[in-house]
Amino acid sequence: MESPLVIPVFIPHSGCPHQCAFCNQSIITSRKRCLPDPEEIDEIIGQYLRFKGNRSRVELAFFGGNFLGLPESDILWLLEKVRPYIENQSIQGIRCSTRPDTVTEQTLDLIRPHGVTLVELGVQSMADSVLNQSNRGHKSFHTRQAIGLLQAYGIQVGVQMMVGLPGDTTAQLMDSTKQISALGPDVARIYPLMVLEGSLLARWYREGSYLPLGLDQSVYLVKEMCKIFNQADVAVIRMGLQASEMMEDATRVLAGPWHPAFGHLVLSALVYDQVCEKLDAFLVLDMGNPMIEGARVIHILLRVHPRFVSRLRGDKNSNLEKLENAYPDLRFSIQTDETLMPGEMAIQKDPAWG
Repeated sequence: MESPLVIPVFIPHSGCPHQCAFCNQSIITSRKRCLPDPEEIDEIIGQYLRFKGNRSRVELAFFGGNFLGLPESDILWLLEKVRPYIENQSIQGIRCSTRPDTVTEQTLDLIRPHGVTLVELGVQSMADSVLNQSNRGHKSFHTRQAIGLLQAYGIQVGVQMMVGLPGDTTAQLMDSTKQISALGPDVARIYPLMVLEGSLLARWYREGSYLPLGLDQSVYLVKEMCKIFNQADVAVIRMGLQASEMMEDATRVLAGPWHPAFGHLVLSALVYDQVCEKLDAFLVLDMGNPMIEGARVIHILLRVHPRFVSRLRGDKNSNLEKLENAYPDLRFSIQTDETLMPGEMAIQKDPAWG
């Protein structure tokens, strides 16, 4: 399915009853004010529509705050501002991000007539102890209730999770992912936790009571979460924060597993696991096991759709290097094959080497 053009309108901290330990939305969005001016919304929409291209669907997203926690008058004002674009079909739907505990029958009745098609919930974790330590102010119960209500109202559900929260463990993180997947959301975003200046987490980091995850560990954890979501048919639409000048500014982002292509690292790690799984089966079923003492070097051809070559190679050819370290009797080459589906892979003995 074609991805829609999403027009982001940021409302940092708006509607939030308090500030979470890790949060500084004004830094993330480079905004100081809460709600945008009407003219600013028109400018943002116009700018994005000029670069729509051939995409048939456009959605506007109110991100960065707690949309359903706004006063009703503000919610209605923002939705009414978008109404003309909905009516003339230049925008086909509205998204918003909100806290799970603000999803109620009252708030859903308020937004249902206004073209809201997807609500993203800041779930972060399903471990109540982790939510408490991060000052989230809601519990896992609210997430279950919110997803059920949204589904009952026919509104698509997005979930946002964080990796590296204070007090979290690998076991708790994977359990949270399994619990959320079982609730049947439509899409998911996964963010590694960064230490932002001005947040409570920044103080804990300076005091030494919080240690951020390393990049390799974060990639591994997000990769394993993606496997759980994929098995449940939940589309992971983002991994990692969007690259920006702010993310490279050490005075604002103090620490954390930042990489400008974090999502690519995760996708490459997933492909590496896929290659190993298929390769092990190929070696046993098609060739017998060549991993015996004195075996000659075997040349393996990996065929993949052209769009997935970079994922197969990995960052700076890291996947190929790892494969040759893991399988020292094998040598690998890559060939593009447009007859394969994107994401599909074929393994064979390289005919160029007999």
